[in-house]
Amino acid sequence: MDQETRWKIRYSEVKSFIETKHRNPSKYVDEERNMVTFVKHTRKQMNQGLLKAERIEEFKKLLELMEENKHVNQWV
Repeated sequence: MDQETRWKIRYSEVKSFIETKHRNPSKYVDEERNMVTFVKHTRKQMNQGLLKAERIEEFKKLLELMEENKHVNQWV
């Protein structure tokens, strides 16, 4: 399996998780930690200018989806 295929699998995994659970992955849940690491690493690559051009638009859409499903503190 090449790197492009692995990236697309992880991307679709994170996207489907957010769409079904209506929340972002948590760093505190073991099953979700890999998704958090993927997002953090990819964001870091994008900010450093190392992310491939064809992945930037897809990742920006994922970040928008994450912003829509951001945790809101109900007690404030």
